[in-house]
Amino acid sequence: MALTITVTGMSCEHCEQSVTEALEDLDGVTEASVDREAEQATIEGDAEPDTLVEAVEDAGYEASA
Repeated sequence: MALTITVTGMSCEHCEQSVTEALEDLDGVTEASVDREAEQATIEGDAEPDTLVEAVEDAGYEASA
């Protein structure tokens, strides 16, 4: 299942990588693609949306499902 969440606060490639790693470290996430210009992350897998948002926020960015 693919889910797209909104991620704000990213300003560079390092930010994208930090969010990608935070998401891909979660159980149930098979792949994450982050686009700072679109302010979105698309996640493949079966992780719960609240868990995804929490991981992004723990990485220092704002997120909403």
